[in-house]
Amino acid sequence: MPSNGTAEEAKQPLLDYSSTAARSKFGDGRDDDGLDLSQRVWIESKKLWHIVGPSMFSRLASFSMFVITQAFAGHLGDHELAAVSIASNVVVGFNFGLLLGMASALETLCGQAFGAKKYHMLGIYMQRSWIILFICCIFLLPLYLFASPILKLLGQPSNIAELSGVVSLWMIPLHFSFAFQFPLQRFLQSQLKVAAIAWVSLAALVVHAVVSWLFVYRLKLDVVGVAVTLNFSWWVLVLGLFGYTVCGGCPLTWTGFSIEAFSGLWEFVKLSVASGVMLCLENWYYKILILMTGNLKNAEVAVDALSICMNINGWEMMIPLAFFAGTGVRVANELGAGNGKGAKFATTVSVMTSVVIGLFFWIFIMLFHNEIALIFSSSKTVLEAVNKLSVLLAFTVLLNSVQPVLSGKRNIFFLFFFFSPK
Repeated sequence: MPSNGTAEEAKQPLLDYSSTAARSKFGDGRDDDGLDLSQRVWIESKKLWHIVGPSMFSRLASFSMFVITQAFAGHLGDHELAAVSIASNVVVGFNFGLLLGMASALETLCGQAFGAKKYHMLGIYMQRSWIILFICCIFLLPLYLFASPILKLLGQPSNIAELSGVVSLWMIPLHFSFAFQFPLQRFLQSQLKVAAIAWVSLAALVVHAVVSWLFVYRLKLDVVGVAVTLNFSWWVLVLGLFGYTVCGGCPLTWTGFSIEAFSGLWEFVKLSVASGVMLCLENWYYKILILMTGNLKNAEVAVDALSICMNINGWEMMIPLAFFAGTGVRVANELGAGNGKGAKFATTVSVMTSVVIGLFFWIFIMLFHNEIALIFSSSKTVLEAVNKLSVLLAFTVLLNSVQPVLSGKRNIFFLFFFFSPK
């Protein structure tokens, strides 16, 4: 059994390597044990899919909650769909991208600590991430409180901005759930506890579907009910993952709350911000596109159509993002174990697999371009607008099958080179 750690261990450099691991910077890894290429690909694919499969399901389930919410809003009316789309894609989406990126630092830290068998540090890293992300959520709170005037200032129509502001206020509990759910997911993912994440995500998705139906169709809460449902489902995720962690699911890596989590916070902040900026800048340009559509003629239809395309793209993007996570864990584990060549090979297999899946969805969207928006809206004008955007959507999906995976590799190596001891 590993020790619970000391204050001195908690204050050590964030990325600490043995001499063998340090040599892996220059590609000096282990041999391939005489296996041919097909065998190596098969073995690596099994390791990768052990992480990616449950991660893909959990991400699809989590994003499906937003899709279900917008689908319910779309069937209430075009105005309601536009308001919920702006609130969830722009207001929540802006913070979501930043917090998700900041939490992604744990993929490096926990993955390498697990690979180096420094198990007790995983729990400390996660607690540091909770502290930093919670403080960040407080600083981001004005974006929810003043969403209406901010959206008006950015050129959104007054009626859409007002309703979006109301929806944003009801999504504040959702905002704070990100600070705990993202680190928990990466903490478990780094030690390959991905099945637990998948089961909790399934439970949260079922809760979300039931609560959405109850609030909208039985209690007649309209757009406010649609917004509130996300709070329930995401906090089910948080409580489920936390319960699994503290109730014996991670005996080696969770040793209880520790005051050591408050040490070395500044170094952790720099690491989290570096990771967050790299990811959120790639995410924000989608939000800017949705904001720009508010300045077009017939803004409601324009916002609805683009939001539907972004949701379809975002739904499919959960697959390459699962490969992003899988690549991060595999590369971090291999670097932590001192195998630079294994890290490079894991990235290659991950990219090629993600591209094949992207080609499948590119063909699917091209074949069913007339029907893909029916889940969100029955408005003929909205369906026609989405149909016109379908070719661009198909190519966006294809290109996004590559970029997140390479981004995951880049983030890991960036953190490895620039935050490891000199």
